[in-house]
Amino acid sequence: MQYLSKDQIIIAVVRSFDAFTEACTAIDEAYYFKRPAAEKWSVAENMQHLVVSTNTTTLAYILPAFLVRWIGGTPRRDSKSYEALVEQYLQKLAAGGRASGRFVPKAMDINCSKQQLLERWQKASNRFINALKNNTSESKLDDYLARHPLLGRITLRELCYFTIYHTEHHLNIIKDMLKTASLNPEKP
Repeated sequence: MQYLSKDQIIIAVVRSFDAFTEACTAIDEAYYFKRPAAEKWSVAENMQHLVVSTNTTTLAYILPAFLVRWIGGTPRRDSKSYEALVEQYLQKLAAGGRASGRFVPKAMDINCSKQQLLERWQKASNRFINALKNNTSESKLDDYLARHPLLGRITLRELCYFTIYHTEHHLNIIKDMLKTASLNPEKP
């Protein structure tokens, strides 16, 4: 089982965050806030979800180690590989797992603009990357657990893997929405 090093994780996180930012920046503001279907999130809601998720995840890397240990504990197992963590997450989604609580986007403020959301996302993503770079050692990634609403207690390395995949997951949702919108002319 191969693990990504801290440096490899940072590269992958930056790549996924940048791809998400680039895709969302290119979307017309008129389409940004429109839901493709009643049960689906808009681009803005997908971004809002990632802002909350990323801000919450960042806490595991900026809180003092004793608090991270007190909240999440310490593992009695090795970290999973990226592939194993993604497989576990996909199984949870297939079993009906969905965002809940604070991770469900709230009603959008009518005065909120695309630019404001992009700025919130940029701030959250920069904060996560800086916390990972500056506050986290390679060993800390495997020495502490964090609580995840669907995956249970996972190592900080696994939480990084989740962050990478989760960002790409929402990017793919948005790309699929845009494909569908371009094939269906009555949708903006």
